[in-house]
Amino acid sequence: MTAELDTTWTRKRSCAFSGERANRIARNSVTSMDVMAAARDISRMRSYTDTYSIAIAKTGEITNQRQSGRCWMFSAFNVLRQETMRFLDVDTFEFSQSFGMFYDKLEKANATLERIIDTTDLPTDSREVEDLLENGLDDGGYYPFAMNIVRKWGLVPKDAMGETACSKNSAQMDGQLNRALRRAAGILRSEAQGGVGTDDLRARKQELLADVHQILCVCLGEPPARFDLELKVGKDCKADPKKLFPIEPAPQVKGQGQGEGTGSDAATGTKDKDEKPSQILRDLGLTPLEFVERYVPTDPTAYVSLVSIPSERFPYGRVYRLLRTDSFIAGMRTRFLNVEPELLDQAAIASLKDGRPLAMACDVMQNFPRHIEDFKYVLSTDAVDVDGLFGIDLSMSRTDMLDLHETSLTHAMTFQGVELDGNGSPKAWRVENSWGKDAGKDGYLIMSADWFHLYGGEIDVRREYVPTELLDSWDDESQDIEVEPWSSMGRALGAGRRD
Repeated sequence: MTAELDTTWTRKRSCAFSGERANRIARNSVTSMDVMAAARDISRMRSYTDTYSIAIAKTGEITNQRQSGRCWMFSAFNVLRQETMRFLDVDTFEFSQSFGMFYDKLEKANATLERIIDTTDLPTDSREVEDLLENGLDDGGYYPFAMNIVRKWGLVPKDAMGETACSKNSAQMDGQLNRALRRAAGILRSEAQGGVGTDDLRARKQELLADVHQILCVCLGEPPARFDLELKVGKDCKADPKKLFPIEPAPQVKGQGQGEGTGSDAATGTKDKDEKPSQILRDLGLTPLEFVERYVPTDPTAYVSLVSIPSERFPYGRVYRLLRTDSFIAGMRTRFLNVEPELLDQAAIASLKDGRPLAMACDVMQNFPRHIEDFKYVLSTDAVDVDGLFGIDLSMSRTDMLDLHETSLTHAMTFQGVELDGNGSPKAWRVENSWGKDAGKDGYLIMSADWFHLYGGEIDVRREYVPTELLDSWDDESQDIEVEPWSSMGRALGAGRRD
């Protein structure tokens, strides 16, 4: 047997293929409708329904990241807006992802160039420098990236800094940003080799960051330093009463007043009993940090990133920190506490039972019939039969898939509900995506519990839903195990691939 591919063997295989009826049916199906549509098991898909015993009642309008890699930001902001919606007593709210994108890119540029200074003694083809130059200014990120933005720069409503052509489709902007970054990296490395010291290199870095800031302003617009918050809110809004103003004329209740009325029954002047009185919130000249302080009642540091990555090399119960990945210098670090899948499930359930959605991540394109016409919202292990379609065994364990680069945590979304079995374990999750309301089922996906165990395995959950013994490990950062982005743990966590 030679190492070369045998042409005779290949011809025999091709001739034998069409002799099988199942092969002919599979070939005709896939070549006409693609793999997922041909592989879907319609009977199994019909068994998945979007009914959940635990669900967030008011979730806000579906968001859309468009052609950008900001899933992590949308997921995190969709979690945070729940607190703002409750505080303001409104049915929906959306933070500006353009504002977040501006400062995410600027902070990433600063962090990357700082690491370029730290690695000037390494050749450009070293793994460390190559990783910095390849992924330094991509769109991807993690939950702590978003929390760092909130903590340092604040937030603004979407109408204070709307989407632009470059935030909706970031490829061209990212191309120019990466060129500016690599040019700056070359200058810093050249000056370091010429004997320039660290302090002077940092001063030079600050000058070079001006180019990044310039590109961001051109592509996204200047982020507001102050803005006016003027918003219709509900009667239970918890804002400063001095900033709340009634809408006049006030709706009349049944039996009061004559004439046309202003409620839902104009003929009688009565007001529908389900209609909520409303008012206007006016808070002028707010800074983004003041907006967070007043209207986003949550602590961006009070969460834990839980993952479930089965591996003999990376045991459960330990915290793993991705090196050279943090988007902020001196911000919260990119860390993950590895736990058994059942512990992760129970923390997520506890959060949802308490009325709080939570960010999650998975390998969303695995067995995802995204482009079929029917049941395009079902993520499960049994509703798409690819093995049966091709007549081969493609099964792999989760551990093997992670070790052999078949799967990683590439896409962040938001858990908004869960259906439990008789033992209190999850059967299916309600997942809010950020691909617009026309994707999935009105913007949502149904994710079976076994699919999430096989292709998912990350949540970002508030501390109160995590067992105390796990919090002890999380809080002691001196015990963190550092991992490279290209290690099997780094790849499993989606380093350089999260979009």
